[in-house]
Amino acid sequence: MKPEHPEQRRNLLKFVAASAATLWLPHSAWSQPKFNSDPFTLGVASGSPTHDSVVLWTRLVSTIVLGKEAIAVQWQVAHDDKFARIAQSGQTQATPELAHSVHVEVSGLEADRWYFYRFMAGDAVSAVGRTRTFPARDAIVNRLRLAYASCQRWEHGYYSAYRHMLGENLDAVMFLGDYIYEYPGAVNAVRTPPATSAGGWVTTLDDYRQRYALHKGDADLQAMHAACPWLVTWDDHEVQNDYAGLQAGYTNALEPVSSGNFAVRRAAAYQAFYEHMPVRASVLTQALQGLAAGTEMRIYHRVNYGQLATFYMLDARQYKDPQPCTKDGKLGSSTFDPATCAEWPAPARTMLGASQEAWLSGQFNTARKDASHWNVLGQQSLFGQRDFAKGPEQLMWNDGWDGYPAARTRLTDSLRKNEVVNAVLLGGDVHENWVGQVKADYANAMSENIGVEFCGTSITSRSSNAARSRVDEWLGENPHFVFADNKAKGYGVCEFTPGKLTTTLRAVDDVTRKDAKIETLASFSVQAGRAVVERI
Repeated sequence: MKPEHPEQRRNLLKFVAASAATLWLPHSAWSQPKFNSDPFTLGVASGSPTHDSVVLWTRLVSTIVLGKEAIAVQWQVAHDDKFARIAQSGQTQATPELAHSVHVEVSGLEADRWYFYRFMAGDAVSAVGRTRTFPARDAIVNRLRLAYASCQRWEHGYYSAYRHMLGENLDAVMFLGDYIYEYPGAVNAVRTPPATSAGGWVTTLDDYRQRYALHKGDADLQAMHAACPWLVTWDDHEVQNDYAGLQAGYTNALEPVSSGNFAVRRAAAYQAFYEHMPVRASVLTQALQGLAAGTEMRIYHRVNYGQLATFYMLDARQYKDPQPCTKDGKLGSSTFDPATCAEWPAPARTMLGASQEAWLSGQFNTARKDASHWNVLGQQSLFGQRDFAKGPEQLMWNDGWDGYPAARTRLTDSLRKNEVVNAVLLGGDVHENWVGQVKADYANAMSENIGVEFCGTSITSRSSNAARSRVDEWLGENPHFVFADNKAKGYGVCEFTPGKLTTTLRAVDDVTRKDAKIETLASFSVQAGRAVVERI
């Protein structure tokens, strides 16, 4: 769908508003089909929690739904999983214009409470999901357990990590990008898409919808979505590998180009992201005035977890400048030598964009200064400098923060200027675990620590085999990191208390097996008030 025509934009705005609202209309106002198969096979999810609200998500998928009628969907939120004590209920509509997805924004809930929810359409009833509200901003909180994850290429393995994540007793999951991959198949694929799925290059709205459906059909992923609320952001593969802002990424010779207009492809991908994620309607309504022309879809935001923590969910992909000095003048990313790259240190180069940078600085200015408060940045990639070369020479990767040193310095300067306490940066993207201190100046190893960093590995996406033997060498070149591993796949768990952060790296033994076991790869602690990571 290409939302360019004014009437089309107005209609899409109407559909988004309707799907997010609680509407009380006669049952005859919308289609009430008898489904010939379960329409809830993509599961249920919740996300974007605040102290008094949460977004409930599902998408109807059935041969009878693929027509052009809106479908009436009822929803219930209850205090118990038997739905004997209903807290709220209502009905909304699933429209074909938004792939029959449903985003119900339930407000007026009690703070710091667990709830159960479900959907009903026609004679079908969804699985039961469990969600929660966050504590009120001034509430005293003793503990928070949060898992962070990223990079889940479906063909590369099974999502058994999520099966183990279910047992972590979590309050929320933070997903940091690459929920889907736009590639066709994979070499030595562990899983092969069925013939009925879009298994080729993903470039159109229908392609993206089918690829999300493929991923969301996984039972372990569905179960984790149904277990607690998710905070989500995206990276490049939700659109195209290594894209930057409105510039396309690396284009494989076999990859089709979407009518030569990357903005149209990005618009389709952004709409599909909205249709399949438990995010608020406001992220899309702000983008309706011309997604295909490059208007933003704002997903960065802040949310509080009582007096214990504040989350800043960032977008380091939509607004970023193109990567500097990619080899052979190609689009996308590569390693590069900063000494031979004239554009690399340019002060104006950005990862977050001027508006998001200003917003983040403003949020830091109003952040709590309590010594027991944690400020957690959820962003896409490795933050700290990572030099791959031995000795005084440097070799870096230009798609992450190393390609944008001025932007990184502006962020660290903002942390210092605003006296942000207990800064914790969570990241993904690199398919490897990296743990270390965030430095005020990466050119000076003796500069002060102003935060800590935990960059997580992938759920399934493969790492580079060629680099596996060089981790110890890289750690020696980058002493601000205290741990690295580029073999394990899995997730991280952060437990925050007023006095300490404990982070545990959890790894599955074999992503090619459905019954993969889980183990603890390493554990670390950070004392409140000290930006130092210590291995336990």
